[in-house]
Amino acid sequence: MPGTRKLGRSTDHRMAMLRNQVTALLENGRMETTLAKAKEVRPMAEKMITLGKTNTLHSRRQALAFLTKEDVVTKVFAELAPKYADRNGGYTRILKTGPRRGDAAEMAIIELVD
Repeated sequence: MPGTRKLGRSTDHRMAMLRNQVTALLENGRMETTLAKAKEVRPMAEKMITLGKTNTLHSRRQALAFLTKEDVVTKVFAELAPKYADRNGGYTRILKTGPRRGDAAEMAIIELVD
């Protein structure tokens, strides 16, 4: 169930971190993070793309309230939403890359599907 991992952080810290990661993912198209964080980022990123598909003032304001950069919101509504217009969900994929060298945390790459 998404949204149940606490990731060892307080609620405010966790939400700020996830907002930044979703913004970075939508800005760059892919990012490398731990598997647990990637599983938490996925539903939030897909929600932002789904908001972009409706393309109303209300959905744009909802996206602006969550994402931290205005140019990323513009990119979601102008580029990403039309790209996924005929797709019902499944905009991201998670690829496991193995353990991290320092602490053996399971690492993964989360990226937007082409």
